[in-house]
Amino acid sequence: MNPLFLLSPQPQSILRPRHATLRTLYHPRNPAEVLDSGALILSFPAPYTATGEDILELHVHGGNAVVKSVLRAIPLAIESNSVKPDAHTIRYAEPGEFTRRAFYNGLLDLTQVEALGDILSAETEQQRRIAVRGSSNVLAQQYESWRQLLLHARGELEALIDFSEDQHFDESPSRLITSVKKQVLDLKAHVQASIENASRGELLRKGIDIAFVGAPNAGKSSLLNRIVGREAAIVSEEAGTTRDVIDVGVDIGGFHCRFGDLAGLRNKPPDQDVTIGSIELEGMRRARERALVADVVVAILSISPSCSQDGSCSTVDVNPQVASTLRLCDTEKQVVVYVINKIDLVGSNQNIPKLQALLKKQISDDDLPLSRLPILVTSCISDLPPRPVADGIQPLLESLVVLFRDLTATSGVDSATWEVSLGATERQRLLLEQCLKDLQDFLDQADQDPAGQKLETGSIDIVMAAESLRSAANGLARITGIGEAANVEEVLGVVFEK
Repeated sequence: MNPLFLLSPQPQSILRPRHATLRTLYHPRNPAEVLDSGALILSFPAPYTATGEDILELHVHGGNAVVKSVLRAIPLAIESNSVKPDAHTIRYAEPGEFTRRAFYNGLLDLTQVEALGDILSAETEQQRRIAVRGSSNVLAQQYESWRQLLLHARGELEALIDFSEDQHFDESPSRLITSVKKQVLDLKAHVQASIENASRGELLRKGIDIAFVGAPNAGKSSLLNRIVGREAAIVSEEAGTTRDVIDVGVDIGGFHCRFGDLAGLRNKPPDQDVTIGSIELEGMRRARERALVADVVVAILSISPSCSQDGSCSTVDVNPQVASTLRLCDTEKQVVVYVINKIDLVGSNQNIPKLQALLKKQISDDDLPLSRLPILVTSCISDLPPRPVADGIQPLLESLVVLFRDLTATSGVDSATWEVSLGATERQRLLLEQCLKDLQDFLDQADQDPAGQKLETGSIDIVMAAESLRSAANGLARITGIGEAANVEEVLGVVFEK
């Protein structure tokens, strides 16, 4: 198709590549009908384009009618230009098709394709940063260098299988497998660090899940409303107001966070005629369930009413239901933070350290999970007079940001180098975990013969050891789409579904 036919009834000049040209767009079947009197036209000849193919861009005025009229006219230009209708097909691009063509033409690898999807869906500063890290080809180069190392190591082992009896090697078989084992051990450490960083990157990409756990009327809903700056949850003096999980997403210091306000956990008071209904019991069950899958569990504990006017004998307590839920938390994967709420009931700042010390002792005595942060104090009353302490909301948020940075910090010797591995997606992480398993299978084979004696006598299974390296290399190929084992079509289907 001659693009100039649509631009003017009398084509004036060939478009200059990569230069914006002002043109009038006419209807291809009616040259007297102007579609847009001032459109910018840019021509990008292959191969130096976004897709590696010829690209013509029409920058028209943004009104819906103008855009629709130009889109309707483009297919008609084929017939009006005396080109066989079946020679070219003009259609709307399928979702992700331009990116797919860029991949097929070698301009992007699979890691960059996935990062592009993350860039388009990024909502917070940290999500943007992690997506931009993955958009370079540094990750793909890293994975490919690992794959080449494994291919070389596998080649050395297979040479032992094919030629050990009729060809002389500079190294003895035992020294050779010891050398390969050392390379695999080093690679295993790198893969393990990448997996850990990818898991931390998932916190940035999907958001950090935070669960508010506490007794009824501890102030969980009020604290949630103060943090998000709106009435996201119902606040009432009646116990058990929150019956279900209330999820609210908010940007805290560039980190996407999902705060979950959970039903209050309590036992039936022994000295009161109070019945806990089935709906509230179900709410408490869901609260425990949600708390055990959260990334950060915030235990919100309220100050008990003071027995003195100055608040000097105020106390804070962890009720049995809250304590049992906290003990079930997986401290290897979850972080627990303690917050003393309703500090407006404390008459003087001097009483706060005493309350913090009492709670710290109870945490130790009751074998509760230790806090990753100092015990924080808050008040949900927005108009506190000057006499009491400040509400503590801003220090809470600042402390959470410090915690989030720690949770998403990279592991590895050179943090600047390893930061890019935060951009690894869940698909890449799963393949890395399989690669790590294959590397361990090889090491298990090699560890059966630490001195190389079995290798010399042929009793160690070199074939199985080489197969483990082949499987590990294939896993890395599936990450980048490079290599015969990449299964590109299958992987692209998964990637472009997003």
